[in-house]
Amino acid sequence: MTRLLPPSELLALVETSIDELVSQLRATDLSRYPQPSSLPGWSTAQLVAHLHSLARAAVRQFEHAGSENPPEMYDGGMAGRVEAINMTALMRPEKLAELTIESLGTLRESLPGLEERWEQPVGYRPGATVADMVYAVWREMLIHATDLDASVRPAASWPQAFTDHLLRALKARVAPGDRVVLQPHGKQPIVLGGGDRSWVLTGTDYDLAAWLAGRPSTGVVQATAEADSADFPNLDPWPSTVLMDR
Repeated sequence: MTRLLPPSELLALVETSIDELVSQLRATDLSRYPQPSSLPGWSTAQLVAHLHSLARAAVRQFEHAGSENPPEMYDGGMAGRVEAINMTALMRPEKLAELTIESLGTLRESLPGLEERWEQPVGYRPGATVADMVYAVWREMLIHATDLDASVRPAASWPQAFTDHLLRALKARVAPGDRVVLQPHGKQPIVLGGGDRSWVLTGTDYDLAAWLAGRPSTGVVQATAEADSADFPNLDPWPSTVLMDR
């Protein structure tokens, strides 16, 4: 049975995830900024710049929640988002780190009081509310902490409640026509999708969540189809317009 987190509990978890990410940023060697992060195709500087942009965008969503025409998530849409990340990533590492830590601090300061505005609409995605934006911030903080350094913040370090959330939210990545049965060790199976092509994936719940998120798993995830070993199903891209389940 799905257990949605009470707003106060979720907000406390998001505050913790921001605090942990800020500590991780402070400990990150500035010489790593031009080097690749754990996220393929992204340098550490680009990843940090994205965290800055995300924090500012989320604060704006919270500030304008409930307005008649809430602003879009990023000025210029996805193209504007990419341009802003690439330009900000050109800053000197020490200035970029300082700017991002400041933005994350502002984001944290915007969280108290959101519980009273939980279902007010925002412009993050069509049909999104403050609650959906808070869940999105939680995903960004924890998953990008892993991207910043998977050896420091592996999927195994994700809170249980976050792993449970990803196993719900990322069913949006299962392609139409596919049915993926996740079998976490010692737990009930989770069925994602209802197509004719079927796979069973077995592993720890956090490794299965990491696979859904496109991140490295700590242990082994096995895939079977029709009782034989099989290649893994191809997942759709990370949803950029679809509102994911909480």
